[in-house]
Amino acid sequence: MSLPSVMQAIVTHSPGGPEQLQLADLPLPVHGSGDVLIRTFAAGVNGPDLAQRRGDYPPPPGASPLIGLEVAGEIVRPAGPWQIGDRVVALTNGGGYAEYVAVPAGQVLPIPSGWDPIDATALPECWFTVTQTLVLRAGLAAGMTVLVTGAAGGIGGAAIQIARILGATPYAVVSNDAKADYALSLGAAAIIRRDREDVAARIRDLTGGRGVDRILDMVGGAASRVHVESLARHGHLVLVSTLAGRNADLPLNRVVANQLTISGSTLRPQTTETKAAIAATLRERFWPALGDPTLPRPRVTRIPFAEASAAHGALERPDQLGKLVLVTDFGKSLNFGA
Repeated sequence: MSLPSVMQAIVTHSPGGPEQLQLADLPLPVHGSGDVLIRTFAAGVNGPDLAQRRGDYPPPPGASPLIGLEVAGEIVRPAGPWQIGDRVVALTNGGGYAEYVAVPAGQVLPIPSGWDPIDATALPECWFTVTQTLVLRAGLAAGMTVLVTGAAGGIGGAAIQIARILGATPYAVVSNDAKADYALSLGAAAIIRRDREDVAARIRDLTGGRGVDRILDMVGGAASRVHVESLARHGHLVLVSTLAGRNADLPLNRVVANQLTISGSTLRPQTTETKAAIAATLRERFWPALGDPTLPRPRVTRIPFAEASAAHGALERPDQLGKLVLVTDFGKSLNFGA
């Protein structure tokens, strides 16, 4: 297949606000023997993208300096089991905000059955993150209860759906009516309004005083103390972000007495082998469920690729629900459903 020598990509010349994102012409990425080359339909927009733009989350050694951690597209250079023309989603190591991206073959998954490819763009970063932290590390399983903070965002929404697929009961923490409705639409069993309720007291009411088995903590800061106090015996708190503060005054006596576990992790620096193992888990345990037409789909807002700065601005607003994706001209030309 003949490929162009130049592609369009979103670049940043210096750290700063959304206005730093600019469209540029760049050479196609160099791909190794174990990489596929994907022509992108769309790229997902995520919290780590904002942090990288600000200069707070530099790419790991060897990764593309371009922003973008998830894409959907079409294979144009195959590797591993993939063939030219396969339509896929992928967790990238960077470089997603571009018309072409090189990705290790093990980090690629088929678009789930029945999914619009543009909407499927919103899956990899969040579903890899929740599977790695809440499932593989914290052992979320059927019959457990899990508290999900940031429940109306991409990671929170994925956590609600993964919990439901596994047979666990998710409780969602949100801050307004619109976010409450959205979390319920994804399968939350109950809503906790942090803007007007005592979170710890509400958890005690929901669990008969026992506490929850697992917590997905997107917040950090003072909220993490509340979360530790809300865990059941042998509970596990998974910290994936510190949006409200990097430091917390934790009741360590409770951690010891209740034999609690606190873990934290970031996805991007993980090895190719680790990411491939997460992908294999997703394909085996969750991809069949995603093909069920009765499973609620996340809200996906489509923004033209050249308007990446507007997408970053939207994600920084507190009223944002679901996921944002940047649609390339190639993705738009294929007339996928809106």
